[in-house]
Amino acid sequence: MFDSDGDGRVSEAEYVARMSRGFQAMDRNGDGILEADELPGGRGRPITLRQYQDNLRKQFHRLDRNHDGYLDARELTAPPR
Repeated sequence: MFDSDGDGRVSEAEYVARMSRGFQAMDRNGDGILEADELPGGRGRPITLRQYQDNLRKQFHRLDRNHDGYLDARELTAPPR
């Protein structure tokens, strides 16, 4: 599902694109900002798509334990540290 080019590994761009679908699904008004009423639980600080994707990039690098710039199946399914 993450590996859009079928090369057997997941790049940062593929990871961010796939994980951004959740943001887009929650952004009911399509303004690129998740307001409190769009967040799970109906509360929290607003977050922009850019901020959300920046967080995803950080998460990608934490998951990339061998630091090769890609996630393999084991890294992708490993619990975050």
